[in-house]
Amino acid sequence: MRSLSRLPRGFPTNPRVLHRRPTLPQPKVCQSSRIARLNSSTSSGNDREKRGDAAKSEPISTGSSNSWTASRTLLVSALAAGLSYAYAISSNKSQPESLKQPQYGSTQDLKKAIAELRVKLGDEAISTDEDDLQVHGFSEWSSVNADRFPVAIAYPKSTEDVAEIAKICHKYKMPMIPYSGGSSLEANFSAVHGGLTIDFGSMNKILELHEDDMDVVVQPSIQWMELNEKIKDSGLFFPVDPGPSAMIGGMIGTNCSGTNAVRYGTMKDWVINLTVVLADGRIVKTRRRPRKTSAGYNLTGMFVGSEGTLGIVTEATLKLTPIPEETRVGVVTFPTMRDAASTAMLLIRKGIPVQCMEILDDVQMDVINRAGGTGRSWKTLPSLFFKFSGTSAGVLDSVNLTRDLAKKNHADSFEFARDEREAHDLWSARKQSLWSMLALKKEGSQVWSTDVSVPISRLPDIIGMSLRKEGFLIIC
Repeated sequence: MRSLSRLPRGFPTNPRVLHRRPTLPQPKVCQSSRIARLNSSTSSGNDREKRGDAAKSEPISTGSSNSWTASRTLLVSALAAGLSYAYAISSNKSQPESLKQPQYGSTQDLKKAIAELRVKLGDEAISTDEDDLQVHGFSEWSSVNADRFPVAIAYPKSTEDVAEIAKICHKYKMPMIPYSGGSSLEANFSAVHGGLTIDFGSMNKILELHEDDMDVVVQPSIQWMELNEKIKDSGLFFPVDPGPSAMIGGMIGTNCSGTNAVRYGTMKDWVINLTVVLADGRIVKTRRRPRKTSAGYNLTGMFVGSEGTLGIVTEATLKLTPIPEETRVGVVTFPTMRDAASTAMLLIRKGIPVQCMEILDDVQMDVINRAGGTGRSWKTLPSLFFKFSGTSAGVLDSVNLTRDLAKKNHADSFEFARDEREAHDLWSARKQSLWSMLALKKEGSQVWSTDVSVPISRLPDIIGMSLRKEGFLIIC
């Protein structure tokens, strides 16, 4: 505070001076001690004493001598910082080797934990049934499954129940795995280390709906489609749309996206705050409900996408948006995947407001036909599926711009839904694509589902390379 009192009261008129810090006198002790440290690295003991005494006895002058002192001080600070950094690097070289895997409780500890959980939550809230364990530890839709199942399943009914579960598991070093819809294609719910799976099936409610503020407070096991169905009379909806069976808890844990990501973004863009139970049972709320805040760290963003490794989400406040006045669905076929991918890239580059845009290759379209889940037959050509939403005039304008651009990229056909039923039928091909492929896999074969991200300008290249080298089925 003493330094602040020495600042000039008025602003200087010279613009160059506006960006220059005022020169403040420094205490003599600070300057002399720093000079002594610099000299001590190159001088003997007697010389150090003499030079140190000399520095103490010399008066501090202004002007060039003051600048010289500041330069030496800066040099010393830089040298000290460099030496500190080098020491930190050398002292931490062995750190990764010393890191140990988490030490979980013994079999006896897990039995004690399960017994204590039964006492705390009731027998009906804890299951060790073999069928339950398998359902919660394995999925035929997943490309990857762990070799182990959980040792027990807990069914909490409130945030407080989850906190009690966490306290007991923390006490006995029992791993915890949050579980909501179990629809993950990457086995995010797998019990890799055994432990306790926490099934949120009973926590599936809408707690609060704030229509004027356009947000909603929900529990983790409500499906996004069910949420939209229940709030549709408000004129609002939640736009993140992954697989139909996905639930909010898993969507937050994986920072999921969906077909609407082109216009509306991903899960992280729609979460306002979270109620989270930490590993030791403490309950935290990441922030308050107002949209704008600059207070503190972005704790909400830290938990979104953490897959339950930092805490267990028990409530979420989500943003909502108005239901568009009109939505139109269309499909365009192309002779090659490069033509389809180039069209997609150019649509985004030209700023045409597309809500959804998905690419399926010719092999995928053939798989959809053979599965027969859409009620119609499709051309076995690379296809772009679109959704446009907004005002009637805006949607019509977007449709016409897209049609013109597709023609320039050798589009084979262009089909648009005339009503809601046709729109559902057209879009069903995109929604059925992965399930059609998985349903038709041969006995003993394995399907690998993964995601690849590239800059938008390289989209045609990555698709062409995948088809040429690997023969991948493409869903973008």
